[in-house]
Amino acid sequence: MRIRVRGTRRLAAVLAAGTLAVLGLNGPAADASPQSYVAMGDSYSAGSGILPLDPDASLLCVRSTADYPHVLAARAGLALTDVTCGGAETKDFAGSQYPGVAPQLDALSSSTGLVTMTIGGNDNNTFIDAILACGSAGVATLGFGHPCQSLYGSSFDDQVDTGTYQALKSAFAAVRAKAPNARVAVLGYPWIVPAAAVPGCFAKLPIASGDVPYLRDLQTHLNSAVRRAAAATGATYVDVSGVSEGHDACQPIGTRWIEPILFGTNFVPVHPNALGESRLADRTAAVLGLS
Repeated sequence: MRIRVRGTRRLAAVLAAGTLAVLGLNGPAADASPQSYVAMGDSYSAGSGILPLDPDASLLCVRSTADYPHVLAARAGLALTDVTCGGAETKDFAGSQYPGVAPQLDALSSSTGLVTMTIGGNDNNTFIDAILACGSAGVATLGFGHPCQSLYGSSFDDQVDTGTYQALKSAFAAVRAKAPNARVAVLGYPWIVPAAAVPGCFAKLPIASGDVPYLRDLQTHLNSAVRRAAAATGATYVDVSGVSEGHDACQPIGTRWIEPILFGTNFVPVHPNALGESRLADRTAAVLGLS
């Protein structure tokens, strides 16, 4: 009797497939598509001042391909849409920051899986004004005393409380509404100045010795507002205060994550360098379980 091998093989294949289906063992699944990742935020997110520049970004955004979103996406295998932009405020999430630059919220959708951002430092020009004001005051007193604190007192902290905090909450809520299925991670700002003045720093960062802790306290206050706004809107706060300790703008090249005002390596001062952006990616990956 002639055996019909072809039919037998087909029957065996069907039976095997059925058995695997019953057991829930359908063989190796096809590779899943990379998770959709949207990076939002300001110059600390954009790596402004670090070369090379991102050719997909407006030159006005001064976005780098070495920013922490690019580093994180490459490391974790994420599908990155980077809409970070130097100088961004919370209002630029819903509005166009520059001609031809779409609102950052436009990059989000229900399919977005991860969102990261650093934002809030430019609102009300609070931190920019503080750095400039304290730098000018420090030069005027040759680095002695606390002229900035004497002139401005609690005014910068007050701006954070009365304006920035509410703006942050509204911005984070808008992100949640546009990307309801995403995990949202909000980074704090890494330390710009040390806890107290250190010898030799005034030449690079002309802040009076008594105003160094004043600026440090202001940054603590800003980060606290970011953390509270994240908690109020269900976002994950990525605290970088611990890991950035000892890597402020007063430290030498190779140690510092933030470049000083003078004699720095970035063309945008008082911003993270490539090492800083990489370390911010490390910290974000660790908090989110992506490392």
